[in-house]
Amino acid sequence: MSLNAGSAHQIAHVLTEALPYIRRFQGKTVVIKYGGNAMVDEKLKSGFARDIVLMKLVGINPVVVHGGGPQIGQLLERIGKQSEFVQGMRVTDNETMDVVEMVLGGLVNKEIVNLLNRHGGKAVGLTGKDGELIRARKMTFTRNNPEMSTPEIIDIGHVGEVESIQAGVVDMLVQGDFIPVIAPIGVDAKGQSHNINADLVAGKLASTLKAEKLILLTNTTGLLDKEGKLLTGLDARQVEGLIADGTIYGGMLPKIRCALEAVEAGVTTAHIIDGRVEHAVLLELFTDEGVGTLIRQQS
Repeated sequence: MSLNAGSAHQIAHVLTEALPYIRRFQGKTVVIKYGGNAMVDEKLKSGFARDIVLMKLVGINPVVVHGGGPQIGQLLERIGKQSEFVQGMRVTDNETMDVVEMVLGGLVNKEIVNLLNRHGGKAVGLTGKDGELIRARKMTFTRNNPEMSTPEIIDIGHVGEVESIQAGVVDMLVQGDFIPVIAPIGVDAKGQSHNINADLVAGKLASTLKAEKLILLTNTTGLLDKEGKLLTGLDARQVEGLIADGTIYGGMLPKIRCALEAVEAGVTTAHIIDGRVEHAVLLELFTDEGVGTLIRQQS
């Protein structure tokens, strides 16, 4: 099938616009948190896999960290176990942790690995337990109780936060031309497994790897101002101001804090992008406009 002049011109424009970005990011590491609609819609899944494989082929080093909350919830429901949440975190007893490891470290992780390999990549799946990648510590929660003089401590089980990351196994895979795909499960000093928020893992991993970019896929267009307009090109001071005036709140707040901590720790830029847009990762990396909110180091 031959191209008409308009289509050919458009393709040439896209390629020439991408070229300086490809040059700039060659040899650099980009950590991508994969989740939301992009993980369940078949067309978006295929587009994501192609994006990641293309990045590797042009000399960029993608590292994928994935979530899987909905899949965990579905399996718990199938075995008749009710999901409970405290401050947005899943209460994770021993039985639930077994399901988390089965879903994140098994079903979801291997599906993503298989998807990338089918599209021409060389992907390898890991959890934070492999190569002592993620050392976790138990996350604690408190809430005020008018009947108590001090805040009440709530135990939500095997929910953790990142204590440290030993990224040697990831470096080895990247240098071997593989694409690491990481499930956000860590292990504490006593050998106990912990379920960790995938955004937190992606942010800490990006900092440890001194990544060029951290990309967080979401089910929103990015960070919006109070009039509903997309905000981009923000630095740390501007972000703190938006938190203070209430523009950033709710579910977006932890994502923004994760992105902010990453750039403050040396990651050049962090991006919160709309995973509902096909090829969102490539559009953010290789076009002048991008498709989400960019947060950069303090100027």
